[in-house]
Amino acid sequence: MPNVVEVKVGLHCVDCIKKILKAIKKIEDIETYDVDTQLNKVIVTGNVTTEQVIKVLQKIGKSASAWEPEARGN
Repeated sequence: MPNVVEVKVGLHCVDCIKKILKAIKKIEDIETYDVDTQLNKVIVTGNVTTEQVIKVLQKIGKSASAWEPEARGN
């Protein structure tokens, strides 16, 4: 069963997004990937870990961290 990895990363401009997508495409065993520019979030599905995705993004100079859902108070 594939993992769904969500990573927080700065998506500042079109060039940043292209660079990030190019790096993610090189990861082996991914099935799908998506970028949410409003949330600064990258979602990768496949036989991949959060650490692998973060490492790939850090190699291209992006600061990335595991996605942590924000607690919403009522």
